[in-house]
Amino acid sequence: MRPLRLGVLISGRGSNLLAILEAIERGEVPATVALVVCNRAEAPGLAHATSRGIPTFLATRTMHPVRADRHAAIADALVEAGAELLVLGGWSEIFVPEFVQHFEGRILNVHPSLLPAFGGTLHAQAEALAYGVKVSGCTVHLVTTDLDAGPIVVQRTVPVLDDDTVESLSARILAEEHLALPEAIRLFAEGRVSVDGRRVSVRSARDSV
Repeated sequence: MRPLRLGVLISGRGSNLLAILEAIERGEVPATVALVVCNRAEAPGLAHATSRGIPTFLATRTMHPVRADRHAAIADALVEAGAELLVLGGWSEIFVPEFVQHFEGRILNVHPSLLPAFGGTLHAQAEALAYGVKVSGCTVHLVTTDLDAGPIVVQRTVPVLDDDTVESLSARILAEEHLALPEAIRLFAEGRVSVDGRRVSVRSARDSV
């Protein structure tokens, strides 16, 4: 099976990128990271790519002040790198519709809640605590022009404890993100994902051979 070529987009520490790279290195995910895109020059996560010799592409607001131009430059770099599946691993921007449409059905995002609960926010963990939910988690979904509302591929749950803080709940959810993203990528790499409207079906490994 030819490894699936990934474009991973990060904005910060890149812990999800590291989780993906380590899963690939363990032989758990038949993929390779063709390009790491970042929109912040000082992002620590870039070191995970450079230390492994993985090409990087930087597209900051200073370099491309107009969002549409910035996203067009990113799209060109991903196409040139031959990226087949895009993975948003801690990406801080909402893409313009033209970008999403260009890569329709090929962009994965991870959100720190059990969507559709607490979508469309950067404070999902805090909102979950304030609401008093007993279970939270993370969702890997396909990106559409409707924010955090694309078809759901993988969800993983965590308990919400009585003494949880935003920090402790966020850490527990992040640990599940590090499992959920490689799992979702593996399913795509193995050709096991089918999308029908909002519903994602996953074929067994035997049926996909």
